[in-house]
Amino acid sequence: MNPRLNQLQPYPFQRLRELFAGVTPNPALRAVNLSIGEPKHATPEFIKEALTANLQGLSSYPVTQGSEDLRETISIWCRMRYGVDLEPNGQILPVNGSREALFAFAQAVIDPSKHVKRVLAPNPFYQIYEGAALLAGAKPYFLNTLPENGYRCDFAAIPEDMWETVQLAYVCSPGNPTGRVMSLSDWSEVFELSDRHGFVIASDECYSEIYFHEGQPPLGALTAAKELGRDFRNLVVFNSLSKRSNVPGLRSGFVAGDAELIKQFLLYRTYHGSAMNPAAQAASAAAWRDEGHVHENRRQYREKFAAVMPMLHGTLEFEAPDAAFYLWAKVPGDDTTFARDLYRDKHVTVLPGSYLAREAKGVNPGRGFIRIALVDGLEPCIEAARRIVDFCRSG
Repeated sequence: MNPRLNQLQPYPFQRLRELFAGVTPNPALRAVNLSIGEPKHATPEFIKEALTANLQGLSSYPVTQGSEDLRETISIWCRMRYGVDLEPNGQILPVNGSREALFAFAQAVIDPSKHVKRVLAPNPFYQIYEGAALLAGAKPYFLNTLPENGYRCDFAAIPEDMWETVQLAYVCSPGNPTGRVMSLSDWSEVFELSDRHGFVIASDECYSEIYFHEGQPPLGALTAAKELGRDFRNLVVFNSLSKRSNVPGLRSGFVAGDAELIKQFLLYRTYHGSAMNPAAQAASAAAWRDEGHVHENRRQYREKFAAVMPMLHGTLEFEAPDAAFYLWAKVPGDDTTFARDLYRDKHVTVLPGSYLAREAKGVNPGRGFIRIALVDGLEPCIEAARRIVDFCRSG
């Protein structure tokens, strides 16, 4: 077996199951699970209809590059959303969800001939970044995002002599779990460092369509590059329908940006065998064409945040996120103990923040925090907030 597999740590939800082993939750209360970022809003009917109407596509092999219709639809959406013109045949590649692509991208980018290879990632982080780096033979270098630095990645803290080893940087905006959105100044810093040192930027924007003020979407990497008068060299953006359109089971997203990187990634994926099935492509195109259901999706999240945050203020310590559907909250005492006892006493599941982070520079920046995913319906989220308040007051 590949010995690099031994470097992988258990996934956060495996650790959560182990934490809860032998714990019996309060049987008088209905379970409310706010631990995983899996949307619970209903999948729009028109997407399901587009999927079933195109099942005849299952009788043929799909092409890895995706259908022309899907690439053109994504190109139109990127023009509308980001204000950029992307070539459908060279700068866009449909993928089986952003998770699969974020992992595979590192395998294509990392140069194994280099003796030392590093991948930058925020900390806390989406664990795929770490696994992708390790299995590509690289070392993750974590940038702590803390309340005192506004949950920013402090690139200035990286030793100057280390930059020559950096081949890839994962950035996530809106961030998981903090919900922080990178500013134009943040992007300018990352682009300047990439231009100077030659590393590739993988911008994970899977939460980009969950925000609070219509007409004020989070700034994305492609828009930032355009506003700064920069091309897309060494920049690839990852996006997904899972959160935007409530179709996590469809496994559909896209990568876009640097045409040369997309070309090489397509070559990798041709061998990797990761083409999206034609029915899913048809349903994906239908989803990207429609914004009405996305407006409704955002409305539901706004409603939940407006109800839940006032309830939790004064009980947990947190800042309102810029975007996405998480609350990143500081809890009294140990985060794992808090999560376990909350599950036992109130049948509410949240994710310990320390499970989403690694020890770096002597600190685990997730310790003492929990991630609350407001993915369930309005009433379950309100009920969960009520139970959390009762739990904290009784403790």
